[in-house]
Amino acid sequence: MPLFEQLSVDNPHDVALKESLAWCVMQYAGTLTDAAARKHARIRARKLAMQAKEMGDNSQILQVMLQLPEDGSDPVYSQSREVDDAMKTAEASFSRGDFDQAIAGYLQVIKLDPNNYDAPLFLGDVYFKQNSFDKAGEWFAKAIQIDPNRETAYRYWGDALAHDGKDDEARAKFIEAIVADPYNQTAWIGLTNWLHRNNLVLNIVRLNDGSNVTAKDDNHINITIASSQKANDPNTVAWMTYGIGRASWRGDRFKKEFPNEPQYRHTLKEESSSLELMITMLKQQKHYAKDFKKLDPSLQALIKIQEEGFLDPFVLLNRADAGIAKDYEHYRSIHREEIYNYLSDFVVPKTPAGSGGK
Repeated sequence: MPLFEQLSVDNPHDVALKESLAWCVMQYAGTLTDAAARKHARIRARKLAMQAKEMGDNSQILQVMLQLPEDGSDPVYSQSREVDDAMKTAEASFSRGDFDQAIAGYLQVIKLDPNNYDAPLFLGDVYFKQNSFDKAGEWFAKAIQIDPNRETAYRYWGDALAHDGKDDEARAKFIEAIVADPYNQTAWIGLTNWLHRNNLVLNIVRLNDGSNVTAKDDNHINITIASSQKANDPNTVAWMTYGIGRASWRGDRFKKEFPNEPQYRHTLKEESSSLELMITMLKQQKHYAKDFKKLDPSLQALIKIQEEGFLDPFVLLNRADAGIAKDYEHYRSIHREEIYNYLSDFVVPKTPAGSGGK
């Protein structure tokens, strides 16, 4: 930390130095036993991170630091004072590099509260730092058993597997992290790094929407077709059909499907049924086989996704807005495997030499 302090003074406009200093200060805060001193250090770390952001930094490490509370307050690991204090003591040991004390501390937390997610997670991280990757994986698995819908243990486990040279298994864990919490930017960090190391990129299908549905109220709905669409073009047929499908959900249909919701919202059912209607209409056209080649590549890809039975996961991961996102938790509780398979089969490439399978 003192080295980065001096370098930052000598090079005040170096964003990498600013970020590194912020990271050092944040880690230093974890070693302090005095609560006021920890708070002061965290406030300073976040301030340095904000300065780095203003200088154009947007790294993954920076995003982690920006999640620090503005008031520098300690994280709360448990509502039990005894458990929370034990966690903070173990964390301080970990930050100082005293791994034996950290292990003893985390085990004490697990003894006090077997359902505490963070203790096995951080215990796995200790073994990861010691290059005991199999042991780390055992503890990450215990954290996942406690809460399978938090992304962190999957991501940490993926890192351990990648460091152990098990790229295909790492890929699977990084995908599972996204399945757990896809709308959390942090969940994508592990996969993003894995892709970069393997010189791969995601296959993201982005539809070039050719229609827009707006509503003043349930009785006044407008479907606007993009000016680039031509009357006899199969793409125009597709997007007009999609717009009609979306418009049909305003009013009684939404109220019937979602009787407990006080007002209309864009839902998974609406989006999936409208895309399904679009694809059905296209396939019913007399010259579908010929017209298929005229379709936008994104629509061609969508049809293949639909034919494989992954339309709902596609909507939840590729078309989600605030309304659709509300349907994710329920869908995941029933169709977790389908989400994983969609990501594995269509979105996340495999390494050339590996299967990448689950």
